[in-house]
Amino acid sequence: MPELPEVESARAVLERYALGRPIADVDDTDTWVCRPHSPGAIRDALVGTTLTAANRRGKSMWLDSTGPTLGIHLGMSGKIVFVDEAGLETDGGDYWQRGRARGDHRFTRFSLTFGDGTRLLLVDPRRLGRVRLDPPVERLGPDARDITPAQLRAALSRGSAPVKARLLDQEALAGVGNLLADQALWLAKVNPARPVDALTKAEVDRLHRALRKAVESAIADGGVHTLSVVPARREGGECPRCHTAMRRATVGGRTTWWCPREQP
Repeated sequence: MPELPEVESARAVLERYALGRPIADVDDTDTWVCRPHSPGAIRDALVGTTLTAANRRGKSMWLDSTGPTLGIHLGMSGKIVFVDEAGLETDGGDYWQRGRARGDHRFTRFSLTFGDGTRLLLVDPRRLGRVRLDPPVERLGPDARDITPAQLRAALSRGSAPVKARLLDQEALAGVGNLLADQALWLAKVNPARPVDALTKAEVDRLHRALRKAVESAIADGGVHTLSVVPARREGGECPRCHTAMRRATVGGRTTWWCPREQP
């Protein structure tokens, strides 16, 4: 599933290519991806407007325009694809191991056509993305890329949930998914099942540094699949630092891997 780094790559495509172009047409006929809007509702609202800013918090994106706000969520497998006048494509979003051939638009669920003939597509094989007007982004917690140590301490100070479960709570901290959480906890040497009310200030501060490092590394290297602990998340996998056999369990409802020696 796209996590913050993949969504940031999609936002960057939107910011670089989609802004300042008048919208000439909209295909919003996929009633599942565009729910609760009826076919034509998003089109009627956006045709004739211009996108002015591309924003992201956590895994959610939204585009300011001269009309309403357009929210885009990539879901489990969504990509943003910009097609220029010559048919050249630039995409950002989910990492597909098998890739996507240029011109393969079979899974387009939503599109904008601009006045100059360029197009912006949401390509989503699993059809789990979401497009809507005026999304409720105010419900999201602080962005994991920008969160301060004080904000992270506040997010981890309530209740006694396992720390991994709290990291995955988008209302507490926006943008962290399963792989980012495992990487940050491994870097910080914190056990994923540790109750948040048992964490020391030093551990939370260490986790803050580890989270920022994991996010920036994944953005720079092309996605969460490039994180250093990912190859070890398998049967027979070893901790990249001490070579202890990794351990697996379900924490916060998600498959979780950790080093039993360094994350006791």
